[in-house]
Amino acid sequence: MAQSRKKPVALRGRGQQSSEPAKTSRRDKPPIKRKGAAGSKKRAVKKKTVRGRREVESVEDGIRLNKLLAEHGLASRRKADEIILEGHVSVDGVQVFELGLKVNPSLQRVELKGERLEPKDMERKQYYLLNKPIGVVCTNERREAKPKAIDLINDRAKGRIYTVGRLDEESKGLIILTNDGEFANRVMHPRYGVLKTYMVKLRGKITDEGVQKVREGVYLAEGKMGQSRVLIKRRTRDTSQLEITLREGKNREIRRVFHSVGYKVMELRRVSIGNVNDRKLRVGFWRFLTPAEVQGLIQISQGEEPEPTKPSGKKKSSRKVSPRRGRTS
Repeated sequence: MAQSRKKPVALRGRGQQSSEPAKTSRRDKPPIKRKGAAGSKKRAVKKKTVRGRREVESVEDGIRLNKLLAEHGLASRRKADEIILEGHVSVDGVQVFELGLKVNPSLQRVELKGERLEPKDMERKQYYLLNKPIGVVCTNERREAKPKAIDLINDRAKGRIYTVGRLDEESKGLIILTNDGEFANRVMHPRYGVLKTYMVKLRGKITDEGVQKVREGVYLAEGKMGQSRVLIKRRTRDTSQLEITLREGKNREIRRVFHSVGYKVMELRRVSIGNVNDRKLRVGFWRFLTPAEVQGLIQISQGEEPEPTKPSGKKKSSRKVSPRRGRTS
């Protein structure tokens, strides 16, 4: 038998490498990737994809966004611009920031903080005249616990209405409520020149010098205020009764103006708004504005003289204009 040959064993010396692969230690081994919280960090991080922002094109014959918000009674046009810049308005699901953007609410979905603004042409324009009592506030804030002027209008068809301007809680008198934003802006803004007249009762006998200061205007925190037409109705040793006409009634303006000249207002009552006045309308009652009254206020805002209303025995409108009692509870 042939003897099997044994392979010679190569002896390693210094500087010589073995032909067999060297054994690796644990330290030299690469870490094993395991599935779990520690090993899935790279998987959990997803690449962010930047998408181009969709833009909304302005409608040529549409309505400006700030005007649309004002017509819904949500804010004045200036405040509406701030709301748009803050990103609270979206059109067809796209967040918009452009102030001059025009939209068509009948064809486009306009939302404010996720709530859709319904097209105004689907609503019937409502105009109310309220003789506001003392203790009633002019606000649409839902969280307000005090009686609100809008709640005194107990007409089921009123929809969402708001006051045209404000009367402070301690004052009483005439105030208009409507859902017509353009009409409200014309009656309220001083540039349209719709005058408001008030009867004021002061504590003490006001001097001619004090009356002249009110006519010329006094400086308050907001600047010069007053500059109104003042008629003295009656003066006694204890009280004074005046008639004041303003183009714009700022926050508690009359009370603050008289306080600055040294007199306290005991009673403040608004008796007319432009061509609208009603001595027969009792405090706490309301009625509809007549079409002639609405048209007259629009004419005044356009710089025209309102057409005189002629009494007629026939009713031209089927809507009742008789006073109705508002509920404060």
